[in-house]
Amino acid sequence: MKPLFLIRPEPGWSVSAETARAMGLDVHGAPLFTIEPVAWDAPDSADFDGLLVGSANTFRHGGKQLAKLTKLPVHAVGEATADAARAAGFLIGRTGRGGLQNLLDELSKRELRLLRLAGADRVTLRLPDGIRVETRTVYRAVPEGLAEEDRELLRGGGVVALHSGAAAERLGVEFDRHKLDRARVDLAVIGPRVAELAGEGWRSVSVADAPGDSELLALAEALCQTDA
Repeated sequence: MKPLFLIRPEPGWSVSAETARAMGLDVHGAPLFTIEPVAWDAPDSADFDGLLVGSANTFRHGGKQLAKLTKLPVHAVGEATADAARAAGFLIGRTGRGGLQNLLDELSKRELRLLRLAGADRVTLRLPDGIRVETRTVYRAVPEGLAEEDRELLRGGGVVALHSGAAAERLGVEFDRHKLDRARVDLAVIGPRVAELAGEGWRSVSVADAPGDSELLALAEALCQTDA
């Protein structure tokens, strides 16, 4: 069985690693990012109809300014983000499935003023008619390098699970920096956009059936069982 490499930030890394090990997978890797808060000021909540949030990191790192916005419903990209919002004292307006653009499209045909709380690196969105979005940056990802042990294992091949476009781009940078052979590595990616950002030259790039950790790890399990 091929080794599986996980590179998403904490606390997601540990959650995915625990799940993958329970599936019998040989888990390696470490976060290629450290998430840290960014100083920001919350606008007047009365100017908005809701919050648009694409990551649970918003509620982990948003700080005291979040308390000024708890009257606004959260339109969350997925269940993990919705759970983090509830834990922070927010009510949920809509929970998406399939990415932030799909969620925004589901909200179309309404006149909405949304405040987007996001990371410094974020997806560019196409705004439907009638929806206005203002953005505040509340956290950023600080890049880390591949550990020497992981680099040596990857020279022999394996499977890398990618949970985000930022992770895909960072992996490519590390492979090029250390002159690792992409053609020996299979990628399991959480969505089509991540596949695009991963670039060319990999042994294979496969997209999960749905944009969730369980679906991504199921795909990774199948790839780990393929011939080297």
